[in-house]
Amino acid sequence: MCGRFANDAKVDELIQEFVAEGGDFRDWRPQYSIAPTEVVPIVRERANRETGEITRMLDAAAWNFHPPFLKDAKRPQFNTRIETVATNGLWKGAFASSRCLVPMRGYFEWTGEPGKKRAWFLHGDRPLLAAAGICTARRVDDGWRVSTSIITREATDASGEVHDRMPVFLEADFWGEYLDPVKLDEGGKARMVERLAVESDRVASTISVYEVDRRVNNSRAIDPGDPTLLDPLR
Repeated sequence: MCGRFANDAKVDELIQEFVAEGGDFRDWRPQYSIAPTEVVPIVRERANRETGEITRMLDAAAWNFHPPFLKDAKRPQFNTRIETVATNGLWKGAFASSRCLVPMRGYFEWTGEPGKKRAWFLHGDRPLLAAAGICTARRVDDGWRVSTSIITREATDASGEVHDRMPVFLEADFWGEYLDPVKLDEGGKARMVERLAVESDRVASTISVYEVDRRVNNSRAIDPGDPTLLDPLR
């Protein structure tokens, strides 16, 4: 599971890192505690219907997957299990043709009993991680609202020390294949799931963890723009 994460990169840094050409998300500000339903930057590719030209974009998306056919969501849909992303009716359409990346510095997990939970921050060996996600768009009033979910897998290495699930992280040499907007058939979806499992193993082995202050436990009581939320607990 990934229920909170941090992304302290600025817009220009995200565009440069992911070589995004369009969808300049200038309203984005670094956030050190991002909770479900909040708007986050995602990276996706879209094909021009007339020319077929593909553009990689940095877009704004609500971290709460809400496809057009889902009329009322009783709870946020922010994580998607790799085991069912290609077969579950809620996810499989987006996985077939609307794959994206969710950039992050790292993510939080908790251990212990309620009221005494210890907070942990998990991160990679580079400033930015790229979590595999899916996205969708629905018509709202006169515009389109994009939303996203992060794909998770069984945790390994440091991730498994604090929680049994972790995001599916991908290295740069696989981004293009994952983001390609071509629609996958049933066999293609199954093969993509297999590739995600293999490719994410490479990043999983680089994940490290340290404890942070318990004040991060309450997302409503903290300033999400406070960089000290990521400071190691002394």
